[in-house]
Amino acid sequence: MFTGIVSDIGTIESVDQRGDLRVVVRCGYAMDDVDMGASIACSGVCLTVVDKGPDWFAVDVSGETLSCTAQGQFAAGRRLNLERALKVGDELGGHIVTGHVDGVGTVSSSNAAGDSREVVIRVSKDLAPFIAAKGSITVDGVSLTVNAVADDDEGALFTLNIIPHTAQVTTLGELEPGRAVNLEIDILARYLARMEKVRSRG
Repeated sequence: MFTGIVSDIGTIESVDQRGDLRVVVRCGYAMDDVDMGASIACSGVCLTVVDKGPDWFAVDVSGETLSCTAQGQFAAGRRLNLERALKVGDELGGHIVTGHVDGVGTVSSSNAAGDSREVVIRVSKDLAPFIAAKGSITVDGVSLTVNAVADDDEGALFTLNIIPHTAQVTTLGELEPGRAVNLEIDILARYLARMEKVRSRG
């Protein structure tokens, strides 16, 4: 489990195509404190540490994961939002995040709004029903609050406000129109939708 509160920004140092994709990420974590087999969320994707060094760790990314995440996410030089797994007793500063990507959105626009940036993201019809104004959503591993949602024939557009602090400590300050982002809907919305589906059958 995670909270969507990013604790470091890593940079992909190398990518090696084996059976799966072996990705080496340079980071600022004290890796002595990170066990082999530990989970680290990499821009919203929960991955397992399979090798490590003083200032880096390696993960294996399966073909299934690649097919479900933003195109170009795992390329050399790409910066990733990192979060270590939640420990019992840790502060839940964001919201409950599983590290399982539900879909990929596309940045429609990104404009200055005072000192912040207003970012609009397009989602498909499959994800649109799970996004609500003032609800939570995870974008590239960052817990955010949805400002507004507008449905249309293609799905929906939802609006976020990226404050300067968030832009500085995550990769969200790099968002530009056309960029693909990993999305995880609020786990509560997922279960409520499932309950409603089962209820309607009965």
